[in-house]
Formats: sequence, C-alpha cells, structure tokens
Amino acid sequence: MLLDRIKQRAKSFDMSLQDVAEKTGISPNTVYSWRVKTPRSDKLKQVAELLNTTTDYLNGLTDDPTIPDSNVKHKLTWRDLGQEYGGDSPVPDEFQTMVDSLAEGYFKAHPELRKKNDD
Repeated sequence: MLLDRIKQRAKSFDMSLQDVAEKTGISPNTVYSWRVKTPRSDKLKQVAELLNTTTDYLNGLTDDPTIPDSNVKHKLTWRDLGQEYGGDSPVPDEFQTMVDSLAEGYFKAHPELRKKNDD
C-alpha cells in the first residue's frame, strides 16, 4: 500500500519512483524495497516533503493527502480518543468543549507538563 501511495502521489507531480529516489537522494533499490519493508521514518519524511503530503497519508492512515494548516486548530475525532467506531468523524462541539476543559484543568494541576511543551 505504501509504495502504491507513493507512486500515485508522484504521478500527480509527473514523477516516477526513480525520480522520487533521485530527488530525495534515496537509492531506487531502497524505495522499491518498501513494497515489503518498513522504511526508516527520516527517509519516508523526505519522500512526503518532496510529494507535498504527510507520512500519515503515505502510510494509509488518512485518505487526505493535504498537509494540515498549523494555524487551524485540530478538530478532535473519535479515532483520536481511541474510539474506532466513530472513525474520523469530528466529535460534537459540546464534547470538544468538555475535553478542552478537562485538559485545561489537568495542565493547571500539572504545570510542569506545560513547561515541557513550551520548550
């Protein structure tokens, strides 16, 4: 599936797998080996950056090839909460508000965690 996604995305940029390998400096044999092997994360990230997509898309974890806008707040989904039955559907706004409030209270009780995220 991974190699198929890379091929498909590369094709949308008029590139072949050979082109992807050359432009990222990854050997073609390495790229083709991803048919049966798991790539190193740094190599896959290089390919994702070249193809203007995410590693999640290439790995088949999402069907959306676009890179999320860092200025847009992430909409919490049921899958984010480990609730597979809800899939990638966003949680209702009321539920999101409850989760935000819970997280805020937790970080107030554990300010040392906030410092880690600010570093």
